Amino acid sequence: MTANGMQAKGMKVWHFSEMAYHPAWEHLGDSYRVTIPSRLFDPKIGADLYHRYLDEWALCDELGINIMTNEHHATATCADSVCTIPMAILARETKKVRLLALGMPIGNRNDPIRVAEEYSMIDVISRGRLDMGFVKGVPFEISPANTNPADLTERFWEAHDLILKAMTSHDGPFNWEGTHFQYRSVNVWPRPYQQPHPPVWTPVGSAGSASEAAARGITIGVLNTGWARTPAIFEAYRSKARDVGREPRLDKLAYMALIGVGRTREEGWRRADQILDYSRTSGNVAPQFASPPGYVPAAGAAQMLKGGGAMAARATRVQTKDGHPINPRTMTVEQAIDAGLSFAGTPDDVWDQLKAFYDHVGGFGHLLMMGQGGHISHEDTVDNLTMFSKEVLPRLAELG
Repeated sequence: MTANGMQAKGMKVWHFSEMAYHPAWEHLGDSYRVTIPSRLFDPKIGADLYHRYLDEWALCDELGINIMTNEHHATATCADSVCTIPMAILARETKKVRLLALGMPIGNRNDPIRVAEEYSMIDVISRGRLDMGFVKGVPFEISPANTNPADLTERFWEAHDLILKAMTSHDGPFNWEGTHFQYRSVNVWPRPYQQPHPPVWTPVGSAGSASEAAARGITIGVLNTGWARTPAIFEAYRSKARDVGREPRLDKLAYMALIGVGRTREEGWRRADQILDYSRTSGNVAPQFASPPGYVPAAGAAQMLKGGGAMAARATRVQTKDGHPINPRTMTVEQAIDAGLSFAGTPDDVWDQLKAFYDHVGGFGHLLMMGQGGHISHEDTVDNLTMFSKEVLPRLAELG
């Protein structure tokens, strides 16, 4: 047991890529989302990129690094618009590693039963290696999804409950008459390989969301919360888990970091600098899409407006260790390391930074490793992943 009472079971690592279509970036202005014309996507170049990213994920099966995908819509920052498609391919191409889709924006999907079918089928094909993530969805995708931001959270939890009931009901059809979804006959085939269902994850960005997930026993992943914001989120999860009689286990906590490993510090930093283009571009969106009315609860929206609005809040979410804001659009590698968003340099540098962050936040059981992003080449990505596997991954046993 660790000092905070959480059970340690060894850290798992997951390689994450947003499959960005970076050739379009130079043609875009202040917004990389929602309104950008698809004529900027060349299908021939896109096909090469898709195969490249899939090859990098498939390599993880040899390296002992698990696989994570996600999805975004109407954007050049993430060309993976359906996370279950690469998951289905990798369920067949890989044999050993686990597959995490973090995830599926079920609050914006009109058919939760289709989600249950997709995840169940992938779980069977992979012979029980799927972890399924449910996400509420980023605010800028409310418009493309044509959903109501005010009831997004309600829709999310109803879809979550319906999907799990559909996966765990094996005696024929049942009826669902909910607030947001109605089905006369729910009967999902196939049922999932893992019983009662694959592990459930959700990303969170606040202590309140962490507490809600803890009450349900869901694994949380925190993204871009860094040195300053992560401890309170993890502590909220641990506290709520204890309150509801659950063991606050380390394997229920995951942290995402951008990682660049090199033979020299300069090489590791160069790789991290290229991957950081993910952080520099992912929030670039026209201001009218940044915070649709009703997406943020009234109290939070009022506080946001006092601070200059959604775009100003987004620009100050990243902070140094001592709480000073960093602009994610212009963030340097040195700033990203100081903020705890990136671990970069030699294998020793990466280990030291990771260990210090682990101790600072009270431990976590999963490292979501962004080992590819921005303009980093395939060759650099392969070397980055391979060096991490050989030089850093074995040391993570010490954290268990």
